[in-house]
Amino acid sequence: MKRELGISVYPDHSDPQADRDYIKKAAELGYTRIFMSMLEVTEGKEKVSEKFGSIIHYAKELGMETVLDIAPSIFNDLGISYDDLSFFAELGAEGIRLDEGFDGNKEAMLSYNPEGLAIELNMSNNVAYLDNILSYEANEPFIYGCHNFYPQEGSALPYDFFIDCSKRFKNHGIKTAAFITSQSAEYGPWDVNDGLPTLEMHRHLPIDLQARHMFATGLIDTVIIGNAYASDEELEKVAAVDRYKVSLGIEFVPDVTEVEQKIVADPKHFRRGDITSTAVRSTLVRVKYADVANPVHDNTQEFQVGDVVVGNDEFGKYKNELQIVLEPHSDARKNLVGKIPQAELIMLDFLKPWTKFQFVAKN
Repeated sequence: MKRELGISVYPDHSDPQADRDYIKKAAELGYTRIFMSMLEVTEGKEKVSEKFGSIIHYAKELGMETVLDIAPSIFNDLGISYDDLSFFAELGAEGIRLDEGFDGNKEAMLSYNPEGLAIELNMSNNVAYLDNILSYEANEPFIYGCHNFYPQEGSALPYDFFIDCSKRFKNHGIKTAAFITSQSAEYGPWDVNDGLPTLEMHRHLPIDLQARHMFATGLIDTVIIGNAYASDEELEKVAAVDRYKVSLGIEFVPDVTEVEQKIVADPKHFRRGDITSTAVRSTLVRVKYADVANPVHDNTQEFQVGDVVVGNDEFGKYKNELQIVLEPHSDARKNLVGKIPQAELIMLDFLKPWTKFQFVAKN
């Protein structure tokens, strides 16, 4: 399933022109999805229709699809029936996210709505919710999954629980989504805003690392920035993330050589299939640069986890092989060329046999 990027917009808390400017920036950078909350709606149907419809149709013109986050109370407040979702379709929405679930049969019936709206389910509970819905012969292509976000510090999901929840959906081939958080955005749907991530471990990480980590799990198809408004720099950094290849930041040492920089920048790194616990080995570069000299430097210290090393001229046939250190060791035949930042060591867990990977220079 192709992967995509999204932003969040909160029309009940924002200026319509600021929303439009934000959506336009995101669309130009390749974002294709909008999460829009209707949980706080307090105005009547006519005003809600005007406010939300205007911004949703504008986004649609720019190639972005919108999923509306709704609660059961919305139906009562706006006088809408579950048996008629035409109101949301007329707004221009591509789907509705059910913040709260029903009995399984109701969700299954909703997935057959004649408007063709996707029915997005809450993924952040490790229970057989999805299995129950599918057992009622739901219209599976129109069932999506999306995690919650958590505005309170310390309240978001732990990583292992997130993985278990996500697998329940991904094992059925359901389209999935989760949230990352901007470090500069000022608001979300509620009056508490300590960021809006799905994963607690992401709350204070750089936004592009959050996105790279989320995609690297292989369980999330759509990564959405939960709070608004992310800065232009943050939007650009997330847009630049490779959605399919594991990407690791690297901080080069001062004496890194030109050939070592070329080796690190090579676009075809992959971990050898016959792995070792000592290091991740990328070996094709030693063939590509076999005839290029690589003098000794930064080779006498003990290498630590996350160090990136390249074989020097003393390493015979292994000269110019790139390795990422997984266990501390010393070897004077290897030059230290850079370090993966401490916060990014979480990415090492995704370097499995044959995993394709690349580096993102941080200096």
